[in-house]
Amino acid sequence: MADLSLPIQSNTTEPQPAVAIPKEITSQNTTLAHKPSASINYSFARGGGKDPILVVFLNGLMTDKVTWIPVIAGIIRRRIGTAAGFPSMLAYDRYGQGMSDDRDPGDHGKDKGHGHDCQDAAEDLHYLIEHVAEKEMGMKSEQVKILLVANSIGCAIARLYSQLHHVAGFPIAGFLLLDSIMANSNFDFWPDPDAPGFSRDELPDDVSVEVLREQRAKFAVIFHPNTINKEGLSRRNLAQLLPHSSSPMLGKEGDRPWLTVVGHDFEAFAQESLRTMGTPISLSMKYSNPIWHEYNKGLAQLTVKTKSKGPFQAKGCGHFIQRDGPAIVIDETLELVDKVTL
Repeated sequence: MADLSLPIQSNTTEPQPAVAIPKEITSQNTTLAHKPSASINYSFARGGGKDPILVVFLNGLMTDKVTWIPVIAGIIRRRIGTAAGFPSMLAYDRYGQGMSDDRDPGDHGKDKGHGHDCQDAAEDLHYLIEHVAEKEMGMKSEQVKILLVANSIGCAIARLYSQLHHVAGFPIAGFLLLDSIMANSNFDFWPDPDAPGFSRDELPDDVSVEVLREQRAKFAVIFHPNTINKEGLSRRNLAQLLPHSSSPMLGKEGDRPWLTVVGHDFEAFAQESLRTMGTPISLSMKYSNPIWHEYNKGLAQLTVKTKSKGPFQAKGCGHFIQRDGPAIVIDETLELVDKVTL
C-alpha cells in the first residue's frame, strides 16, 4: 500500500478522516465520445479475478468520488492475494462535481441549473463504462459483468442507466442501492398546516405549528426538485422519469439482476437531520423515516424475490452510508461480487 493519504472531501459539513490510497488506484481525466469538449475525472483499480467484473460507484449530489475511496481500498485489502482477487472498480465525478471541473457541454444555452438531467447523466455513464472497459480492461463493455453501487441520486441514475443498457441488450449483473433518493418525491414529508382538515393533534407533542412551517420551508429551499445544485444536475423531471419505486423492473424477463437495498439507520438519520437541518427528532421518526422505508421496500421489488435482499438499515449510518459505514458497503459489495461469479 502506498503511504499517500487524502482527506475525504465532500460538499457536506462533516469533518472527514484521512484515508490511505492503495497504489492499485489510479486517477485521471478523460473525455467521452459524445462530449469531447469537456473532461471528466475518474479513479480506477484494475482487478485480478478470473471473471471480468466492473464495480461502478455512483455519487449523490452532496458527495463526490473521494467518499468511495475507503470502500475501494477496503475491498482491495480484503481480496488482494486471494484466489478470487478483487474486482475492477470505478468511481467518478460527474461534470461540475468534485475533481471534474468542466461543466456539462449540454448545459449551454439552457436554463441555468437545468441544462442536463439524470437521464443525461445515465447516458454519460454509458459512455464512461465503454471507455473504461476498453482502455483499462481491454474488452467491450458487453463482455463485462457490471455491478452498480450507488448512493442517493446515484441510485436514480443507476436505474435509468439500467433502462438504457437493457435497451442496448446488456443487462446489469447487480445493484447495491444505498439510501436512494425518493425520486418521485418533492421531500414534503410533513402535514401541511394550511391544508383543510389539518389538526395540531397530528403533530408530535414537542413540535409546534411554527416549527412545522419552518421545517417545510427549509426543505423546500434545499431539496425541492426545482432547486439548483452546484453541478447543475436538474431534478425537476425526476418524478416523471421514475414515478414509482417498484417499477420498471430491472433487467429483463428471465435475466433479472441481483439487488440489495440498504436504508439509513432511523436514529442516526434523525440525529443527522437535527444537526444539519434543525429537524426535531420526533418529526423524522414519525414522518421521514417511515416514508423513506416504504420507498425502499418498493425498490426491493425491482427484481425477482430470489435475487432481492433488503431493505435493511445500515446500523449507525445517516444518509451517506459509504461515509458513515464503509465496512457495510464493502461487505455488501463483495457479497454481490460473489453472487455474480457463481
